[in-house]
Amino acid sequence: MVRYLATVPLFPVLHCARRGCESLLGVADQQDGSFDDGVRRGRVGTVVPDPDVADDVDLSGGEHERHTANHDRQPLRAQWDPMHAAALPGGGPPARAKGGRAAVRRFVSTYGWRAYALPVLVVITVLVVVNAVREAGNSGGSGLPGVGRLSPRSDRGGIIGVPPKGDGKFAAGLPTGALPDGGAFTEAGAGTWHIVPGTTAKVGLAQEHLFTYTVEIEDGVDTAGYGGDASMAHMVDATLANPKSWTHDTRFGFRRIDAGEPDFRISLTSRKTTEADCGFDIPIDSSCYNSDLGRVVLSEVRWVRGALAFEGDIGSYRQYQINHEVGHAVGYHEHQPCAVDGGLAPVMMQQTFGTRNDDIAALDPQGVVPKDGKKCRFNPWPYPRG
Repeated sequence: MVRYLATVPLFPVLHCARRGCESLLGVADQQDGSFDDGVRRGRVGTVVPDPDVADDVDLSGGEHERHTANHDRQPLRAQWDPMHAAALPGGGPPARAKGGRAAVRRFVSTYGWRAYALPVLVVITVLVVVNAVREAGNSGGSGLPGVGRLSPRSDRGGIIGVPPKGDGKFAAGLPTGALPDGGAFTEAGAGTWHIVPGTTAKVGLAQEHLFTYTVEIEDGVDTAGYGGDASMAHMVDATLANPKSWTHDTRFGFRRIDAGEPDFRISLTSRKTTEADCGFDIPIDSSCYNSDLGRVVLSEVRWVRGALAFEGDIGSYRQYQINHEVGHAVGYHEHQPCAVDGGLAPVMMQQTFGTRNDDIAALDPQGVVPKDGKKCRFNPWPYPRG
């Protein structure tokens, strides 16, 4: 038997297929290579005799040599899995390893290409979340501001968007609220307004409300120093039509009219009339929305001079002035603090008084702005990225 096994070629055994570790040993009785069923399937290195051959057949001598010669001539077919229990010392791999591989095969067989896509999607999701967290906490100011909570809109809700009445002590000590140097402005007007002629098409989707507005100038206010009435009206129209403004919100749309009753009147107003219509008496110029009058009151003093926080950028301040007060008119009644230190200020922050929370809190210690040391960069837009 030992000599018989020594004649079995090893090369085919090493090239067995994956479906098992049993070999097929066949004996060719024909010259064309067909297999004789006289030798059946068995393990590698063993020969299983044909049950039709008697047990007492003498395989010695010539008969044995004939069988040996036939096997020497024949190719062997075998199947061999290197991880099969019969092919490994000790009977096979650990049960955990076999079970793990089987589970992976079943998962891939069930989900196909999705089995490979899922890990990629998980990695991408993790990277997006990590990047968002880094941006939110970036002290360099990459965090984007929010717009706050939308309040129910009311046509008669009083004066919205002014600081509390002063006690004569803290206002003068707020240097960021001081009026910058600059051009001439109107101290007092007539207390009446005229509509600037002109209309616009609808801007924004207006899925919930199309706001109509007029642009008005207080009588007695001279706009020649900054381009005239038409130039001021164009600034209003262009600001509200900008995708970084309120039209970014698909609920809102705007259309300028010059006749009939608008939703609100955007009104450039002298210092004294602003103080009267906005109802505050601290020595800091500001603007407001007076819902009882249906009037967005834009301080002409600030239109000309801007605010210290805007570092001399008069154009950006005018955009902020429009967006902030129109924000009150469309329903954003509450002011906001600086949320991300070094980030852009929310448009509903009182940036006229500064972009540091501590400065805003000094105006209203019981208000929504905490005294937490955060400082933002000026920003005129509700949606800075449009």
